[in-house]
Amino acid sequence: MTEAEFDHAISVLRANKVRLTPQRKLILEYLINHHTHPSVEMIYDDLKDNVDNISMATVYNTLKLFVDYNLVIELKNGDGSTHYDYFGHPHYHVVCDNCGKISDVFDEHFSEITKELQAMSREKTGYLVTGCHIEVHGICPDCQRKLHLNNQ
Repeated sequence: MTEAEFDHAISVLRANKVRLTPQRKLILEYLINHHTHPSVEMIYDDLKDNVDNISMATVYNTLKLFVDYNLVIELKNGDGSTHYDYFGHPHYHVVCDNCGKISDVFDEHFSEITKELQAMSREKTGYLVTGCHIEVHGICPDCQRKLHLNNQ
């Protein structure tokens, strides 16, 4: 984890007068360090033995808070589950339609693309666009091998 990312996120929460409990700090640190797009259950299972006073409700409520302050985004998986991703560095996601794996894609053109997409959306719909998250779907390399799709 870069301290700068953690410090930035903490400053956003402080600026919004959010109480910084030990549980919230730990969940934030976990999300910054884990690029596995964990679910609530995964976060809880990984932290429950090391943290006093943590419950599934604490994890749910903390994640909702982080989403509300644009520090974390929700990713709806094809299997109906919800996963979470710290969004300190803007990026988009590629989701495997076979196994549900989610991969981060960092690209220098991402900011330009999202600005264009938001402007076009405003122009065509009149919406006040407040953000966007881009997902690309396909079949991951592991599933391609398992399904014998990469031999074509």
